[in-house]
Amino acid sequence: MTASPTKRTSAAQTSSSKPSASTATGSENPQVRRRAGATSRTNRSGRSDANAATGPYVLAVANQKGGVAKTTTVASLGAAFAEMGKRVLLIDLDAQACLTFSLGVDPDTVAVSINEVLIGQAGIRDAIVECADGVHLVPSVIDLAGAEAQLLGRPGREFVLRTILEEVESDYDIVLLDCSPSLGVLTLAALTAARGLLIPMPCEMLSHRGVGQLLDTVRDVTRLLNPKLEVIGVLPTLFDGRSAHSQAVLADVGERYGLPVIEPPIPKTIRFAEAPAVGRSILTTSKSSKGARAYRAAAKSLAGRIWGA
Repeated sequence: MTASPTKRTSAAQTSSSKPSASTATGSENPQVRRRAGATSRTNRSGRSDANAATGPYVLAVANQKGGVAKTTTVASLGAAFAEMGKRVLLIDLDAQACLTFSLGVDPDTVAVSINEVLIGQAGIRDAIVECADGVHLVPSVIDLAGAEAQLLGRPGREFVLRTILEEVESDYDIVLLDCSPSLGVLTLAALTAARGLLIPMPCEMLSHRGVGQLLDTVRDVTRLLNPKLEVIGVLPTLFDGRSAHSQAVLADVGERYGLPVIEPPIPKTIRFAEAPAVGRSILTTSKSSKGARAYRAAAKSLAGRIWGA
């Protein structure tokens, strides 16, 4: 896939003058465009202004183990929530920028990213782009790898993301945070900003490794930084219903950690690998596939837990 560069303009622009993302030669990318000012965003969820003022539900998607489908989960759940009419913001907190690339944005062409926002060089509205699946994205770049070092000496560094999100608290119903596979400063900042934590975990025994340490970190964050944080559940991923091992691990997850297990488990399918190649989620590229159906069902289950719907 060749994704087009994302052209950056002032967030104060009106919707009538909103430019689209373009390549260096000026050709437009119909899948990604720069977000206009917040005033042009309609309240698709039907919430009243008073309810919108309470802020979005911030959901961190984290697991310190890599390869557990965190990015796929964020992109797919984001698209599913958008289908429900929710106003969705996705934030890529991984320097590998896999979520950014998966949604049709070339990280090499991003002018304003979450990196600049975190270190105080730009506001979050300057970084937001609108993607084709009906979601908004704050993209990442490789420079984010150095942001943790810059934040280490900042007082209250764990609260930096929470403070940043206050700028757009009336613009969205839900914010999904795609965390890096570590328990560093950025993941701590995500947990401090979040109201819920979703833990994707493949149905493989080795995937249990590290979950206990993550839950220890969650307990520390809840005690010291964010008493409102709750683990909303474990989402089983890469599930192979034909495998007795996968079924045994699935049955063990909830009992082992005493956590809710989000149903249904997300199946293993090649359709997930195909979707990023065209910069879309599986809900668009393979709408009726078992993977798309599973994420829609998981999103519906989560919506019930979050909004009581």
